[in-house]
Amino acid sequence: MMKKKSISASKASLIFFLCQMISALDVPLDSKLLEELSQPPTITQQSPKDYIVDPRENIVIQCEAKGKPPPSFSWTRNGTHFDIDKDAQVTMKPNSGTLVVNIMNGVKAEAYEGVYQCTARNERGAAISNNIVIRPSRSPLWTKEKLEPNHVREGDSLVLNCRPPVGLPPPIIFWMDNAFQRLPQSERVSQGLNGDLYFSNVQPEDTREDYICYARFNHTQTIQQKQPISVKVFSMDSLNDTIAANLSDTDIYGAKPVTERPPVLLTPTGSTSNKVELRGNVLLLECIAAGLPTPVIRWIKEGGELPANRTFFENFKKTLKIIDVSEADSGNYKCIARNILGSTHHVISVTVKASPYWITAPRNLVLSPGEDGTLICRANGNPKPSISWLTNGVPIAIAPEDPSRRVDGDTIIFSAVQERSSAVYQCNASNEYGYLLANAFVNVLAEPPRILTPANKLYQVIAGSPALIDCAYFGSPKPEIEWFKGVKGSILRGNEYVFHDNGTLEIPVAQKDSTGTYTCVARNKLGKTQNEVQLEVKDPTMIIKQPEYKVIQRSAQVSFECVIKHDPTLIPTVIWLKDNNELPDDERFLVGKENLTIMNVTDKDDGTYTCIVNTTLDSVSASAVLTVVAAPPTPAIIYARPNPPLDLELTGQLERSIELSWVPGEENNSPITNFVIEYEDGLHEPGVWHYQTEVPGSQTTVQLKLSPYVNYSFRVIAVNEIGRSQPSEPSEQYLTKSANPDENPSNVQGIGSEPDNLVITWESLKGFQSNGPGLQYKVSWRQKDVDDEWTSVVVANVSKYIVSGTPTFVPYEIKVQALNDLGYAPEPSEVIGHSGEDLPMVAPGNVQVHVINSTLAKVHWDPVPLKSVRGHLQGYKVYYWKVQSLSRRSKGNKTFGMLPGLEPFSSYKLNVRVVNGKGEGPASPDKMFKTPEGVPSSPSFLKITNPTLDSLTLEWGSPTHPNGVLTSYILKFQPINNTHELGPLVEIRIPANESSLILKNLNYSTRYKFYFNAQTSVGSGSQITEEAVTIMDEAGILRPAVGAGKAMASRQVDIATQGWFIGLMCAVALLILILLIVCFIRRNKGGKYPGTICNNKSKKDHKPLKKGSRTPSDRTVKKEDSDDSLVDYGEGVNGQFNEDGSFIGQYSGKKEKEPAEGNESSEAPSPVNAMNSFV
Repeated sequence: MMKKKSISASKASLIFFLCQMISALDVPLDSKLLEELSQPPTITQQSPKDYIVDPRENIVIQCEAKGKPPPSFSWTRNGTHFDIDKDAQVTMKPNSGTLVVNIMNGVKAEAYEGVYQCTARNERGAAISNNIVIRPSRSPLWTKEKLEPNHVREGDSLVLNCRPPVGLPPPIIFWMDNAFQRLPQSERVSQGLNGDLYFSNVQPEDTREDYICYARFNHTQTIQQKQPISVKVFSMDSLNDTIAANLSDTDIYGAKPVTERPPVLLTPTGSTSNKVELRGNVLLLECIAAGLPTPVIRWIKEGGELPANRTFFENFKKTLKIIDVSEADSGNYKCIARNILGSTHHVISVTVKASPYWITAPRNLVLSPGEDGTLICRANGNPKPSISWLTNGVPIAIAPEDPSRRVDGDTIIFSAVQERSSAVYQCNASNEYGYLLANAFVNVLAEPPRILTPANKLYQVIAGSPALIDCAYFGSPKPEIEWFKGVKGSILRGNEYVFHDNGTLEIPVAQKDSTGTYTCVARNKLGKTQNEVQLEVKDPTMIIKQPEYKVIQRSAQVSFECVIKHDPTLIPTVIWLKDNNELPDDERFLVGKENLTIMNVTDKDDGTYTCIVNTTLDSVSASAVLTVVAAPPTPAIIYARPNPPLDLELTGQLERSIELSWVPGEENNSPITNFVIEYEDGLHEPGVWHYQTEVPGSQTTVQLKLSPYVNYSFRVIAVNEIGRSQPSEPSEQYLTKSANPDENPSNVQGIGSEPDNLVITWESLKGFQSNGPGLQYKVSWRQKDVDDEWTSVVVANVSKYIVSGTPTFVPYEIKVQALNDLGYAPEPSEVIGHSGEDLPMVAPGNVQVHVINSTLAKVHWDPVPLKSVRGHLQGYKVYYWKVQSLSRRSKGNKTFGMLPGLEPFSSYKLNVRVVNGKGEGPASPDKMFKTPEGVPSSPSFLKITNPTLDSLTLEWGSPTHPNGVLTSYILKFQPINNTHELGPLVEIRIPANESSLILKNLNYSTRYKFYFNAQTSVGSGSQITEEAVTIMDEAGILRPAVGAGKAMASRQVDIATQGWFIGLMCAVALLILILLIVCFIRRNKGGKYPGTICNNKSKKDHKPLKKGSRTPSDRTVKKEDSDDSLVDYGEGVNGQFNEDGSFIGQYSGKKEKEPAEGNESSEAPSPVNAMNSFV
């Protein structure tokens, strides 16, 4: 089944549409952004092309698609419109194109066989699904047949036919007995690909009456059984006994014994056959042979090898299996059956055909108006598939004309597209073995750049490691990305940075000075945006004192050190491991801050101990081996570095080689692994030893290559697992003979420092490279492309020569040859240099300025003649400035450039100059241009004063940067309720000459949020927000503070802090105190105070309710009803009961509960709480 590349799986994939026409960018995109963008439909899920359904279950034909706006769905059946509204058995899932056919009401699935196709459509186009062929599965019964018993002589071959019923899909065949046990198979007895059971030769143990063939139909989960087959094998011994019992003694007769036979193929028949298989499928070839002894099967490919890693043998090598076949697997495959009496073979000619497969599938294309693009659809197959195009599900030949579209075979070319060019195109590639169908949309969008990476995101890396700083972006057309360091830094360029297509800036080797602020700027013709991120480079973590190899006796104590150095801003953690696992859970292991100590060492402690230091940014480790040895009296083996080698001797002295031999020193219980040979040049660098070579530890002689004119001394260092020995004593000295130089100086260059000279430089030869005394250099030069002779001069052992009197900026051929007292080095190669540069002579002409928008202009100019540059053309410099100030910007060697960051509604001048290695040329005449109006900045301030019951006074300042002529101010405001929700938004337009406004008819004690911005003829600028509250009444209530904030109000009007409320509460408290005093006096006199205030008990001795107890809302449960009420212990009416009425609430046994918190209180809220709850 052809699988489409789904675009709906993740939001990140939309960057593929927005930033790249071909290559997707791995950048996340938020859902709000996705909701803003129109998108043609894309099929995200569909049923397979060949869809076999279970006839006992509902038929579900999948078709899911996405798009903006969401697409609608329709279906065709057998090429005509399928009206699902007229079929009561068919429904379509909501917000989906998936069909559900209900066959539970007696409807047969066969009634819905056919070819279905789904179309998903919105205003931007229509996508179509594959042709989905619906067929119900079938599991027919076995036809009844009368099976005769099989009587077979021992050693003969036998085939038991299965002949299963034809099902859809074909069944799986297996053989079992009456006890439902699989029949054993072997090289002699096996099942063929067609389900038949083959016996290469029968044996007496094959006699049985229950050979049963089973067919399993997976779709319907049913198994069909054939009638049992009986097999009777007659052995030769029993046959001879039967014959002898029926003959007289004088008859000489008997059955022949079992005779061995050469192989004969049971399947396939004949000597050759043909097989066709499709590319990508599994190729199965089978050969089953009869014979006695049982033949062995072998497979070969004529004229080639069986493909490695894709070839498998099954069924005791009777089946050859090649997976994922391709056209290269076509050919003749020979199976050979062999036993001791001979062999036979069969050749199968395999041809691999191919249904269509993609070479280049069409991919979604996002363009901006006026851009060009292509859709490419390339497929291959055998035979070659034909390509046809559709647009919105209609053949392109009869589709509405689009002047921006041109079809060229497998390619559609788009030129200067417009928004109406958006559509979904379908490519169909088909041949006789199948087809491919792919949808690809063309979406024409115009979107200014947006940067998705969070602002001021912090990146932290370790010094010396790469730093990757993200700048996730999108836009249409694709934005250009530039990086700057620092607030006013220059654009980043050079080999020390890598700029990725997805906007990421990579610093391959970050250093401490890489720390700072980095600014990413994204721009296209619709606008510009930027984002700042931070990079911190930390010092690497190091282990400055590593654990060392230790040999410790049993019962002793050992300690491993691990001293670290790390960046002070990082917190390290130290972990110790033994043999790459956690330390044993044993109190003998003591982990300190900088060490690991093991007390009372045992043999189990032997192993490798590793110190691992982790920070959030890096990790380092170091290991050491602990060897535990027996305790005294056996002396401990001391492992140490080897002693230095002895008795160095030089023999076989030649001009360019010599033989060095030595005697190894003591190994100190650790075998020597290798020897390192070093040399000293006493003639050129006395006292400095250089590495010469290295030999294995079993070798004590070495042939050394020598250079001429070097006074050699040699020494040898031995190495074992513990370390390196001290160097040996130096050998005797050996001075090699002088010779001509073997090589010439490297890095020869010719660069003029003045307009009339040529400075020739080179890297001098090292001391021993001179090969002899008197090292000098022959410097030669001549003007290129002029028929001049070489001019040469011999100079001493220097690295520079200056040629004077040269023409300005002329190419020269240069070569430098080494020589000494014995002669010259080989002929050197030539290099090209140039004499000195001079300032350019001519200024660029025809300077033109095209103002793109209020902050961006494009400059064009004509190139100057190359001869007037008088040097390497490095580019042009554009100087531009406002009338008041000057600035400049360097550009590459192009004849145009962009001037970003201009101020709107301003006048500018500019000129252009040529730049070469010497400097700048003359300036072009100044060019004047003006930038148009832009949107203003936000008002400089917004103050809200004089709050009253229903009015507020607003005062503001004009924008700092008007960027044009202000036309008006826009004021929007809305109330905020006590749940922090925003109310309806009101908008007021204010003349540009106003600076204050009184808002009336507002709600009292209400918080309002205000949004204020200025406008020019171009549009609205950025807004400023403030919040304020109208007061409760005119009685001197404290007015709330006014200030900018979020949409949620942050302050409350708490009347509990107001003076009038405090006075009222004090009066009530005083009144209660007076009543209590009067009550106390009356009781002392024995009198009774009328009412219930002074009574301690009522006649019925009522008990007060417990603190925090709850009563039902109907107030019918009273304390006197039960002194041990569940109201006191549980949750009152909030208790729970089981279905049988039993109580399942918590019975805590506590008589008093804690005071109710929050909204759990059943009491009415106090005025204070009521006021506090209003925001």
